[in-house]
Amino acid sequence: MPRPTPRPPVPDPTGPGSERTRRADRRLGVRLAVALAAGAAAAVPFALLAVLVEGAWPPLRRVDAGAAHRLHAVALDHPAWTATLRVLSDWVWDPATLRTAVALLTVWLLYRRAWRLAAWAATTAIGGALIGVLVKVVVERARPSLPAPVAHAPGYSFPSGHAMTAVTSCAVLLLVLLPLVPRGWRGPCWAAAGLSVLGVGFTRVALGVHWFSDVIGGWLLGGAVVVLTGWAFAAWRRDAGRPRTEVSEGLEPELADDRPEPEAYSAPNGPASSPARGTDDRRS
Repeated sequence: MPRPTPRPPVPDPTGPGSERTRRADRRLGVRLAVALAAGAAAAVPFALLAVLVEGAWPPLRRVDAGAAHRLHAVALDHPAWTATLRVLSDWVWDPATLRTAVALLTVWLLYRRAWRLAAWAATTAIGGALIGVLVKVVVERARPSLPAPVAHAPGYSFPSGHAMTAVTSCAVLLLVLLPLVPRGWRGPCWAAAGLSVLGVGFTRVALGVHWFSDVIGGWLLGGAVVVLTGWAFAAWRRDAGRPRTEVSEGLEPELADDRPEPEAYSAPNGPASSPARGTDDRRS
């Protein structure tokens, strides 16, 4: 008869590892808050500087106006092409669609009992959205005003909320789910995420609802949020005694195991326990 697979040790909620985990969790909450505050603090002066540059530096004005008018002319001449862009912008890559995907992912992480990863995903998505709204209100940049517009959008222009949401949402989906993707498929996943981010930016400029610099600003601010909250999560892993991971492996490679966080209680002083036996098979 085959020997039964030994079960992992049951976490001891009163053991020394539990206290280490609680300390790491408290620091994770503080670091996530600091990361978002740093993102907001960096975003506001950046946005103000971008508006000053846009208003005083003729080369940037020419780039924005040239891109807007050339793409607007193409949109007017090709109504079928424009309709496709609307579908992509208003449905496939709409912020509501992307945020719903992240919300469903967060619920699934809670079901898997990956509490800290769920907190990171929710904080990155919600924090990024709030920072984007804050910068828009501070900057109050008007959207492009074009003759015979092919699309309309409410609110201010800088930064592009679509572009910023695409960065944060695609990053969350990618960095969370990578451990579940076979290695041979990870390259296409990165390519799909990059194509989505670039595609969102293109559709917003082509539809005449954002300047080119709005999209660049949204990409940069979204990237800053992901980097800062990702740093906070990596610091939690270090405090909890988990091994350092590469971005190519996702934020929490242990998500591929049956129990994503078993060693948080049982390894108070050393590195995380070994992955489950089937983990390597899933990644190959």
